[in-house]
Amino acid sequence: MYFNGLYHLFYQYNPKGSVWGNIVWAHSVSKDLINWQALEPAIEATKPFDIKGCWSGSATILPGNKPVILYTGVDKHNRQVQDYAVPTNLSDPYLRSWVKPSKGNPFIDPDRSVNASAFRDPTTAWFVNGEWHTVVGSKRDMVGVAYLYTSKDFKKWVRAKEPLHSARGTGMWECPDFYPVSPTGRRGLDTSALGKEVKHVFKVSLDLTRFDYYTIGVYDKEKEKYVPDLGSVDSWAGLRYDYGNFYASKSFFDYKKHRRVLWGWANESDGEARDKDKGWAGIQLIPRKVWLDPSGKQLLQWPIKELEMLRSPDPRKLNSKVLKHGRHVEVDGITGAQADVEVTFSFRSLDRGADLPAQDVCHQKGSTVPGGLGPFGLLTVASEKLEEFTPVMFRVFKKGGKHVVLFCSDATRKTFACLVKLLLRHRELKILLL
Repeated sequence: MYFNGLYHLFYQYNPKGSVWGNIVWAHSVSKDLINWQALEPAIEATKPFDIKGCWSGSATILPGNKPVILYTGVDKHNRQVQDYAVPTNLSDPYLRSWVKPSKGNPFIDPDRSVNASAFRDPTTAWFVNGEWHTVVGSKRDMVGVAYLYTSKDFKKWVRAKEPLHSARGTGMWECPDFYPVSPTGRRGLDTSALGKEVKHVFKVSLDLTRFDYYTIGVYDKEKEKYVPDLGSVDSWAGLRYDYGNFYASKSFFDYKKHRRVLWGWANESDGEARDKDKGWAGIQLIPRKVWLDPSGKQLLQWPIKELEMLRSPDPRKLNSKVLKHGRHVEVDGITGAQADVEVTFSFRSLDRGADLPAQDVCHQKGSTVPGGLGPFGLLTVASEKLEEFTPVMFRVFKKGGKHVVLFCSDATRKTFACLVKLLLRHRELKILLL
């Protein structure tokens, strides 16, 4: 959340080791979303209603500029209940200390009709029709469910007669996110914003696939239902924020810059033993600005502008290079261990674009199998003789008679032709054009 001049990032953390367990809400603050200062945990398992874990949730800023954390606690009976916490001292700009009042906690206690072992991750609340609303992810057998709760005072919550949304065959809905997007332009909207032309995004993290999926649709505030647009697929075949390692994402409205910012988490591919050796498991990814595509059918996203402040004052430039199959041209002079690359590819023709199912291309073809137009792109962390590298690549294919660009990566570290390569050796990062 953004509050009184600072961005606050709360995240799931085990202070006792780099394996899952002993979960608390870690807390870091930043003025620019790039440089972060770690503080003491905001929430720890200390009460009967969260004694076995403080799991995911969200933050809501109430009228009077009062932030509230909503989170899932695991109680002494291993039931997942919804709890809240408030700052101990609002005059502290860092909000270092939070209190979990015994009165009113848990604020949502699952009744017998709810699966208490699959009932978690309350969303940022929104205000409509004189009431606050929040959603909690759950499942009924293989039906994914977003239970809707309402409150007039943010204290007493009542479950709506029907879920905000549900879908068969999807399994558990973790970390739901529900927010409005403007039909035009790139400005973000407050979570409670409504309007005749305003669209809504509903995103879930599917526990069965470990990917994030979203639909775009309409929020009927009178019926308290979300309805995906026709063609916005509500299943494993639906749209994803990211076709790589990206899960448990959460967005927030940045009041400072009037944008919707998306955070994602990546569970690294190395095993538990390696996690113990290095001392961490999982990373927070670069935050992204998201907005609605002019077609109204999908979201667009881009790394936040602040990322550019990390760039060196003397960028390395290379212009008008022809990429020939099997050839490469080295770009030297990049001495950092990291590089922020802007690259533009142009083609005489896109006639070679092939008809392929978008979600299967990266997995099926990787970086080694040519097809249609591609793959082409970047090779990162490459060894000198290219025994190992990680490609970040593009493919152009046809879908519904139109050309579509797919952006993906390949962790199998195999050579492929016609690429731009980032070559890391002797602490110097070099770029090669293939």
